[in-house]
Amino acid sequence: MRARLIAAATLVAGTLDIASAIVTTLVRGKSVMRMLQGVASGPFGEWPLAAGWLGAAVGLAVHFAIMAAMAAAFVIAAPLLPRLHALRLLYGAAYGALLYLVMYWVVLPLRWPSAGGAGGGIVSVLLPLAIHVLLVGIPIAWIAASRQRSPR
Repeated sequence: MRARLIAAATLVAGTLDIASAIVTTLVRGKSVMRMLQGVASGPFGEWPLAAGWLGAAVGLAVHFAIMAAMAAAFVIAAPLLPRLHALRLLYGAAYGALLYLVMYWVVLPLRWPSAGGAGGGIVSVLLPLAIHVLLVGIPIAWIAASRQRSPR
């Protein structure tokens, strides 16, 4: 059952997150292929940037692999969370905020020292924070709580 919850949470949150990244990329007038190649370059270095759509496909796979780890961590911890079903929005928002902090203030700056943090102003903080809370953390918590009984 955990595997199904992890797969569902990965698919839902991963799709919402990558859709938001695509929209944000297009609004900024940038290339979606280049954005996905950039995701792939995180773990694989520079080769995806010159690999065309193959590099982009690898970036999409990397994105969903990262999301699977995020979903698995929450689903595995879910039985330890008191009243998860009743507090799923709160837990999801907190988890989304935690994921934002780890990704934008630790992971990205470690890979690209000029990335992450608040270097781009308040919008560079609030938009990704909102995306991680609303489109990643809450859907993962909602799905993880879906198998628990609601309080009577």
